[in-house]
Amino acid sequence: MYKIETYIPKESLQELRQALLEIDAGHIGKYRGCLSYYPVMGVWFSEEGANPAIGTPGEWSEEQELKIEVNVEDNKRDRAVEAIRRVHPYEEPVINVIQLFTE
Repeated sequence: MYKIETYIPKESLQELRQALLEIDAGHIGKYRGCLSYYPVMGVWFSEEGANPAIGTPGEWSEEQELKIEVNVEDNKRDRAVEAIRRVHPYEEPVINVIQLFTE
């Protein structure tokens, strides 16, 4: 089992939820589409040559984002990462994949 985390603008939440639901990420027992999200403040510097979805190259950006967390079974990990990359609006999305130890 894995936990996958990513950070997105609030307006991308529904599209990401749908993409994860389509590959059955967040399936826990008799519940589908389970995930958590909460507001965070993202800070980054876009280097020259970057094509940021938010902000301007050569400047600092500080924006409200949502941190998304979803659990996936081992055999869905790669498809979940691909689904996130497919709908994520950022040029370089942060996607953390954390192995969970279960008994």
